[in-house]
Parts: sequence; C-alpha cells; structure tokens
Amino acid sequence: MFAAALALCFAVLALAVTSCTTPQPAALVAAAPNAPLDSIAAWRQMDIILARIQPPVFPARDFPITDYGAKPATSENARPAILAAIAACAASGGGRVVIPPGEFLCNGPIHLLSGVNLHISDRATLKFGGDPADYLPVVLTRWEGILVHNYSPLIYARGQKNIAITGKGTIDGGCENRSGLYKLVSKQGPDRDALWKMGAAQVPLEKRVFGAGRALRPAGIQPFECENILISGITITNMPFWCVHPVFSKNITIDNITVKSLVGNNDGVDPDSCSDVLIQNSHFETGDDAIVIKSGRDQDGWAVARPSENIIIRKNVFAGKLYGFAIGSEMSGGVRNIYVEDCEVRSGRAAIYTKANLDRGGIVENVFVRRIQIKTVSEAAIRFEANYWGHRGERHPSLFRNYIIEDVTCDTSKNYGIYIHGQPETPVTNVLLRNIKIHTAKKPFWIHHIKNIRLENVLINNQKSPPTPPLTPEGEEKLPIKS
Repeated sequence: MFAAALALCFAVLALAVTSCTTPQPAALVAAAPNAPLDSIAAWRQMDIILARIQPPVFPARDFPITDYGAKPATSENARPAILAAIAACAASGGGRVVIPPGEFLCNGPIHLLSGVNLHISDRATLKFGGDPADYLPVVLTRWEGILVHNYSPLIYARGQKNIAITGKGTIDGGCENRSGLYKLVSKQGPDRDALWKMGAAQVPLEKRVFGAGRALRPAGIQPFECENILISGITITNMPFWCVHPVFSKNITIDNITVKSLVGNNDGVDPDSCSDVLIQNSHFETGDDAIVIKSGRDQDGWAVARPSENIIIRKNVFAGKLYGFAIGSEMSGGVRNIYVEDCEVRSGRAAIYTKANLDRGGIVENVFVRRIQIKTVSEAAIRFEANYWGHRGERHPSLFRNYIIEDVTCDTSKNYGIYIHGQPETPVTNVLLRNIKIHTAKKPFWIHHIKNIRLENVLINNQKSPPTPPLTPEGEEKLPIKS
C-alpha cells in the first residue's frame, strides 16, 4: 500500500524542495493529499539537498583582538577591541578575528560582518555581561516566532554573507545560576503576552519596539537574513535564551559543537524559517529542546509565510531536560523536507516530537527519521501533539502529514510508547512507523484523530502492534504528561 502512488508523492516532494508557499489555515484540509511515501526515494532527496550546503571559506588573515587592546583575565570590557578587529577584518576582505587563550569579558553584543570568521581559540572563553542596557539599541529579531525590535542577541548578524564562529573555545552567556540577562525572565510574562497579542493583531512592525524597560531576554547566536554560515567546534553555555537561533537564513552548517546550557528554556539550535541547513556531530545538554525547527507564530507566521525547509540533522547526541528532536510549536509558516538520522537521545520527555496548537495553522510535511537510539523518556518515544499549551482560543488547526520514522529503538518510556493526537479537521495523516522497538512503556498508545497511519514491525513491551494503531476511547484519562 505504501509503495503505491510513488510518482505522485515525489512530484509533490520535489516541488516542495524548490518552492515556498504556505496555505492559509482555512485551506489546510483541502490541500492535504493522501500521497503514500517511499523511504529510498525520500533519502535520495536528502543527498540533493546536502550537495547544495557548502560552508564558507575565508582568507588566511588573522586579526587577534589583543592587537586592538583586549586584555584577558581582567574586568576590562573587550567589546571595543572585538568590534575594531571585526571592522578591520571586513574592510580587508575577510579573515579570522581571533579570541586568544584566556577569558575575555564582552559587555554588549557582537555584530558580525560579511567575510568574518570569529575564531574562539582552544582554552579561550568569550563571556558576556549581564546588563540589559548594554544590548541596546534594539535590533530586528524574532522572539518566540514574532518579529520585534528588541535587545540585540549576544552574537548577531543581519543581511551578511560568509560568516562563521569557529574554534575549540567557549562562548559563555553569563547566565549561570539564572543570573545575568536571564534575570529578565522573572518579569517577562506581561511583555511576552503583549507581543503575542501584537503578532495576532498584526500591529505594524515599527510599533513593536521593546528593549529598554521591557523584559524580553535576547537569544544567544542569531544570524538574521544571512547566507553561507558556519558554526563549528565551539562550546556554548549559560545562554539567556535559545542558544543558536538562525532566522530567515540559508546555507547553514553547524558541525561538532557542544551545547551545555541547562538554564530555563534554553533550546540548543532553532532553525527558524531557514533553508538548506546541516546540523551534525554535536552534543546537546539543554534546558529545553535540543534541536527544534520553527517558522513563526500564528498570524505573524502566516504573514511572513517563510517555511523552514531542506534541513538535515545527523550524528548528534541529545541529553537535555525536555525534547530531543522537535518541530514547533511555532511552525505557522510551515516546515518541510526534514531528514534526521543516526542520533542518540539519552534523556528528556520525548525523543521525536512534532507540536502545535489550535492557534497555529501551518503544515508540517515530508519528515524522514531513521536509525535513532533512545534511552529513557518520560512522556513518549514518538509524539505528535496538536493541543500544545499556550492556546489563545482561536481555531486554526495545524496539519502534520507525510512522515516515515523507521529503525528506532527505545529502552524505556515512562508513559506512552507512541502518542499521536491530531485534530478532527486535520488528522495526523500519512505516517509510516517501521521497525520500531520500545522495550518498556506504561501504555503502548495514545491515539486520536489519525488518517492512513501504518505500523510495520512495531514492538512495544515485546508485543507486536497491529498494522493500524488502535484509537484511544474518548473518555480514557490521559497519563500525567504536559500538553
């Protein structure tokens, strides 16, 4: 059955690889084809995408920040020296701005320019200060899926090409023990709610000015509207918010990084309305999702209408507090053509997770996952959730369709093995789960609102599952997991 209609399926997929349209929420049901998938053909599409992703190359010129007055192991602010080195490097046609061994304090953001590779040397630490006023003036950013003028991310670039952050050193956001910029969290609730309302009402962008007097903490590393990006080798820790958050950017390589940032809802890497992205060989210990794909929140995401697409995630280790690989919940601009392989999830609530709520709209489609090892999760090994928390009360159901998840093993799920909860208007559609072995789960399934879901060689608690997962009775009480 799943081998049928292959030509139709991959005509749709090939079009999605190169096109960029997102239907409005009302069009979701009519737009959903029942096009079966084929694993071999899907992974061939990944090779086409991978061939396009090429890291930038830089001239062999070094600009040590100590040549511009920076001093290690002192309370002196190295930021003026770093910015001077970046300006000189860019003016010369590019090269490396080198942070040498030692700890350097940076009170305020670093804005990268085209042609600059910010190189954090082995045994070097670039540590950011915690005064929000230092991160002004405001810059254009995206905060939980909504465009806003806010405090600058710690390392930011807008509209630049050929930029990098490399080396074996450490970038420290200064938020250990929830200090530094993370202190803004205690006051952010009203400002977050105000921004959500502005996005939903489509308040003009020039009126969405936060920053001074507000409490929306900045992201860690954010290339915004950039091309040809490399982030490689570094360790990232103690960030105030999402650690690596590319927005509206393309041709991104993230390779062999270590993220140890367990502060609050620190995600590891969040490609947000980005295309042609490779994330590989990296280790994540995060306070929230390790890698999560996003594309905007609600009406603001529809207005921008830029999906995240053509993303490859492979050979990573996830050991965070919440979710390993995730999509959403801010996915209103659409997500498609996602490839995840050869990863290990050691801890968290769920390992493979797609999430949205009834405010979101948008489509997630063409997601291919294989060869995943899961140790222990508290909620579910594989989860689709269309009732994610934070619902403001509207009804724009999202659609999840066209998934193949195969060759997955899980030692223990403390609640469900497989959890799939769609919406009546937009059931989770056209999913193949194949060669899945979950050794121990409290309950095998939680299943509501599905269409064309097929299980092949799925074993839970050493019991073979039927070809179609059994629907959960409407009155059955859910095990205690977070929506």
